[in-house]
This record gives sequence, C-alpha cells and structure tokens, in this order.
Amino acid sequence: MKKIIMTLALMMTLGIGVSQAQAVTNSWAFGFGLSFPRFYSVNITSLNSDYGGYLSIQRNFSEHVGLRLKGSFNRMEGQWSDAAQNAVEETTNLLTGDLDLLYYLVPCEPVSPYLYVGVGGDYKMITNGQTKYPDNNKFGSELNIGVGSEFKLESQWSLVAEFGYHLTNNSQLDGSIVPAEINGRDSYIVLSAGLNYFFDKGKPSKQCEPCQGITAPMKDMTDYNRIEDMIVKHIPKEITKDVVVDRYIKEISNNTLVLVGVNFAFDKSDLLPESYPVLDLAVKLLKDKPDIHVEIQGYTDYIGTDAYNQELSVDRAQTVKAYLVSKGIDKNRLTTVGYGKGNPIANNDTDEGRAMNRRIVFRIIK
Repeated sequence: MKKIIMTLALMMTLGIGVSQAQAVTNSWAFGFGLSFPRFYSVNITSLNSDYGGYLSIQRNFSEHVGLRLKGSFNRMEGQWSDAAQNAVEETTNLLTGDLDLLYYLVPCEPVSPYLYVGVGGDYKMITNGQTKYPDNNKFGSELNIGVGSEFKLESQWSLVAEFGYHLTNNSQLDGSIVPAEINGRDSYIVLSAGLNYFFDKGKPSKQCEPCQGITAPMKDMTDYNRIEDMIVKHIPKEITKDVVVDRYIKEISNNTLVLVGVNFAFDKSDLLPESYPVLDLAVKLLKDKPDIHVEIQGYTDYIGTDAYNQELSVDRAQTVKAYLVSKGIDKNRLTTVGYGKGNPIANNDTDEGRAMNRRIVFRIIK
C-alpha cells in the first residue's frame, strides 16, 4: 500500500497531468488524504512500516496565495540496539496541527506546483524509546517547508501530491538522545497524496487564460432586436455591404452570412434554445438554394488559450452542421472549420463585443 502511495505521489509531483478546470480569484477547500512519513535526522534506524493521514481546510486569497490549516496523524517506526545488541523497535505516534502559507507558481495551468512554509504544534506518543523520559507523551512544536503539485480534475475537485520536511524543537521525536547531543533537533519527512474539494469559489480569474474556454452568454441573448443592433454597430468599416437577408441572418459580403443569435452553453458546444429559430431559417435558406455549398465557420472570443479555443470553435461548427443535416440538408453540401479567437469583429474588452465574436459564419461556395 505504501509503495503504491509513494509511486502515485511521486509521479504527480513530477507534473504528470492533463486535466483542466476553471481558475478563480479565491476559494475555500476541504482536503483529505494518505501519507508516508519517515524519520529523517534521528539517532535510530528508520523502518519502512510507516503510515499516516491528514485532513485540511484551505483558504486561497488569490490565484497565487493560500493559507492552510492541516491536521495529521503519522506513525513512524525505528530500530535501535540495547546493551545486549538486541534489536528493539521503537514507535512514535505523532499528532500534528500545522498552519502553512502556500504559494502557487503557475496557478493558471491544469497542473499547478506550489511551495509552502509554516509552523505547527505536535503531540508525540513514544513506545520502547531508548531514553526513558518521565513522560514519553509530550507536546512540542515544529517548522514546516515543502513542495507540491495540484492537479485540477474539474470545477470542484483537485488531486494533490506533496513532499514536506518538518523540523521539531527538540531531539525527543525518536525516543533517543545520545550523550554528545546538545540542543539537538529531530526531523521527519512526509510524502502525501490526497484530494481537495472546493466548496466555495470566487469569480473566474481574469489573470488566467487557460481552461476557461468561453465566457457565459449575456442574459438577454434571446433579445434579437438588441443582437441585430449589436452586429450592425460592430461590423468592421471595411465591409461596405450590409444587407438583411432575414431578421436573424446578415449578409456582410457577397459570400458571407453571419447567423445572429446562434449561441452555445457555457464552455461547451451545446446549442442554447434561442439558436434553433435562427438555424431553422438557415435550413430554409439552404433548401431554397439547393445548388450552393456552405463552409460553416466557428469562432470564439479571446478568453482562453489558442489551442483550447481552436478546438472549441471546431466543435461548435460541427454541432451546427449536425443540426442542419438532421433537418434534411445534404451533408456533402456542408464543410466545417474553426478559427478560434481569430478575426474578431468587435471589441473583446466588452461583454457585447465578446458576445459578437462568439459567432457562427456561413461562407457560401457557389
């Protein structure tokens, strides 16, 4: 079991991961997981039969900075020899409560490495210690430093792998003090793997482009009068022809049509209900002109990486094609292409502009 935990955690710490989730400005998370602790700088020989676990509550104040309260149980075993050279196994059961400051190096990536430093208190319970204390159950304190990686699985869950070094305030962690040791400090290391559940999240991060895909449609996107006014307002000046083919379909050149009001679900290629009347009009137009072929072009706004938006724009164009085919349009008349966030027709710094840039365009091939 411990070998599996170590292998999994080490792989994650090295940065193997491909999942994506939306980055936010702030959040609250509850964490839990398993750990493999081990004596590090002590007077006895460490054994490999250690185990542990943890619970945590974490507050992220920004994309980069978080504060974590973590409670852990770690069972560590070691071995020493008595006067007759008999091997004696010693066990330390350690309860800790730590307050750590976390700094995420690249919070906008699906795999986000971080550093942490903090302080904590501990309560150690020692059996078979080499040095007999008046009380082997004792409180102490510790300093913490470590590294980790957070793997964003989806909007509310992330996988966490972490390596930590903990320095105690005395030399009693292993139950042994050698005669020459003065003001010694025992230490231990912990390799852990677990999950974070984000139960409260702030606004989407404007700092992070990755993993956000496309912004949510405007609440009143079913107001086609307003949408029509928007497209007239934002059509580039170099396009001289502005002819209303139908109320929801605009011809902006002799072979290009913009479908006004074809919208998609947030960060998806699923059509929203207001899109169907517009597409039904496009079906009628194509049936009235059976000799023309159409290239369906998908576009997104600028929020998100180039690669992500490129894939999303292709998916949306293919969704429109599938709908047209389902309404009786010959699939051989239709081709699809995605242009991602390229060729914007409006200002991406405004909600209206971004709504205009998330569009479907027909290029007529005669």
